[in-house]
Amino acid sequence: MTKQRTDIRMTADQVQGPAIHVQGLEKSYKELRVLRGVDFDVARGSIFALLGSNGAGKTTVVKILSTLLKADAGTAGVNGFDVATRAADVRESISLTGQFAAVDEILTGRENLVLVARLRHLKNPGRIADDLLARFSLTDAGARKASTYSGGMRRRLDIAMSLIGDPPVIFLDEPTTGLDPQARIEVWQAVKELAARGTTVLLTTQYLDEAEHLADRIAILHEGRIIVNGTLAELKRLLPPAKVEYVEKQPTLEEVFLALVGDNGKNRNVGTNA
Repeated sequence: MTKQRTDIRMTADQVQGPAIHVQGLEKSYKELRVLRGVDFDVARGSIFALLGSNGAGKTTVVKILSTLLKADAGTAGVNGFDVATRAADVRESISLTGQFAAVDEILTGRENLVLVARLRHLKNPGRIADDLLARFSLTDAGARKASTYSGGMRRRLDIAMSLIGDPPVIFLDEPTTGLDPQARIEVWQAVKELAARGTTVLLTTQYLDEAEHLADRIAILHEGRIIVNGTLAELKRLLPPAKVEYVEKQPTLEEVFLALVGDNGKNRNVGTNA
């Protein structure tokens, strides 16, 4: 009984701290030093973007935080649990979505969700699946095999599968790699909805516009270190103030694309004679 009361107090204390705490994280592969002392915190219910080029160490950080890899030095905690000493508790607190959608293409979208719910020993897996299909705008496609899904639909299904069991923290490792512009927008919307519901999201990406569009805070990982960490506004203040000049603004390619197909194709005739 005494131990149970102690655990309850620990949980209450954990809620007050950051969802993710990283300090002095180091990792090397033989002579290659991938992480050289990484430090950052992620507030609960926020979207934190870890930005960096290929090989910067983003995936290594995610693997350490998700207990798939051990750090050489430093400490890391997720949902109040140390990743080295409380790995089982960390795994119960998180979900990880890798760079490529991990769905079973033989099964339907609904069957994929039901399967994961059953593996987690949850009650009413069918209802859980139906709720997530509705939440991610996949109800009409729920009875179709996942092999028939577009890239954006498959990624949304992958994220939906990650949310079964309501993990408080989710890691998205370059979630829009290889997706077309429309699919990227669909995934962005799904990520925003996660944070709006209170889920903490750590997002790794090499796309500058993705971090700018989604993140509450952005950290840039370069040569194994965090070289800057702040809000978008704080990062912009690192550069000289913008000069006021008259420039004739032309529509961007993104604006053209969204005008034509961004509303599920309803506006595809805008500006054309079709």
